[in-house]
Amino acid sequence: MTETRVHLSKTEPTAYQALDAFAKTVGQICAANGIDDRLKEIVMIHCSQLNGCAYCTRVHVDRATAAGIDADTMMQIATWRESDVFTDREQAALELAEAFTFISEDGISDDVYNRVGAIFTEKEYAALSWACISINAFNRVVIAGRYPVPPRTPQAQA
Repeated sequence: MTETRVHLSKTEPTAYQALDAFAKTVGQICAANGIDDRLKEIVMIHCSQLNGCAYCTRVHVDRATAAGIDADTMMQIATWRESDVFTDREQAALELAEAFTFISEDGISDDVYNRVGAIFTEKEYAALSWACISINAFNRVVIAGRYPVPPRTPQAQA
């Protein structure tokens, strides 16, 4: 993992800036459509975990902490089906995150669509879908470029 890779955000910053602007628009759509930061960050963390993106997982764990999500809840995101800490809305969002992350396997199945659609409004569903699309795009940029995730300094952990 020490080999140097093309850093897409530096090599073609215009495309990366457009992706960043897209992500900001998605954040605004989420807020406008009733998706709070807690729910959005749970989705961002889970997609990043599923993709194996340590860099984005760290970014969104930090944002989740700022949104008031406790460490116990974050630790259980990967095992949400066996946990009772998530609301019905959060469980539906986590299931949708999985469907979008592994979209090439089954698409968004009718079962998932119907379960999630029974909990979220059309606007909420759309906002969460765009959030999944956004983070999956970032995960691919970061994983392809092997963005480093160094250990935190003791001061940064405090």
